[in-house]
Amino acid sequence: MAQRTVLVVLFDGVQSLDVTGPVEVFTGAETHTPGSYRIRTASLDGAPVRTSSGLTVVPDTALAEAYEPHTLLVPGGQGTRRPDPVLVDWLREHGPRTGRLVSVCTGAILLAAAGLLDGHRATTHWAYCDKLARDHPAVDVDPDPIYVRDGRVATSAGVTSGIDLALALVEEDLGRDVALTVARHLVVFLRRPGNQAQFSVQLAAQTARREPLREVQQWITEHPDADLGVEVLAARAALSPRHFARAFQAETGMTPGRYVDRVRLEHARRLLEDTGDGVEEVSRASGYGTPEAMRRAFLKALGATPAEYRRRFRPAPVGRPG
Repeated sequence: MAQRTVLVVLFDGVQSLDVTGPVEVFTGAETHTPGSYRIRTASLDGAPVRTSSGLTVVPDTALAEAYEPHTLLVPGGQGTRRPDPVLVDWLREHGPRTGRLVSVCTGAILLAAAGLLDGHRATTHWAYCDKLARDHPAVDVDPDPIYVRDGRVATSAGVTSGIDLALALVEEDLGRDVALTVARHLVVFLRRPGNQAQFSVQLAAQTARREPLREVQQWITEHPDADLGVEVLAARAALSPRHFARAFQAETGMTPGRYVDRVRLEHARRLLEDTGDGVEEVSRASGYGTPEAMRRAFLKALGATPAEYRRRFRPAPVGRPG
């Protein structure tokens, strides 16, 4: 088995968890399977860096002295707001030579500044997706997933999603059993699916300003199995269907139908992950009516059937740490 070198780039203002989360995952995999990974950290000049939370991190070496890695991991943090041009130049030169290019959170901004995301689908922290898309139009920015894989390029959303992506990479390199062992040790899910939304639909949608619309939002969440047609929802808000639909979209940022779809999908996913309910029972409880209707919704949104989703992403029971 060839050892994979993972080089983590450090800079002042880096987010500490963007660094330590993935490093703990790869180190855990190396502990389980000796010789699988060699983890190195490097700053431009090899000097210690101060993280955004005030911690000081001492790198192993300077970037100029680092060997070409298999996986180059670029974390995010406040230090990406004004990218160091010398660091961007280093990434532009060395990024194309790596086997796998990975970013956590706003580390995608550094990769984009170096031109390494041009023509690729990518994501970053939800608060910076608009900026990434605006400043780098050649990048296909997807604001929804917690991580995105596009060939040799892998980008993740905010902070803890770096752990999810690192677990996915370990599973790809060493298999599910190793990734599961690491996840159990860290007391996290094996991994959340990459196309899981960065946050729930209730957070993704804006909260309506008007009380009747807010009450409708809450009622939808609490009753996904009810009749949630526009006419019914409009009646609850004491508005005409046309007025309700326009007001709901204006105040929440999405149509009533889209909101209902996302609530039902999120509810079904939670039941599949957290309960042993059958697919037919889940489909009824989530408002789909039939397993076939839920199956179509899952395939369209997630590219997997409900059964596949449960098989892949329902966490296994966590044993006691050894």
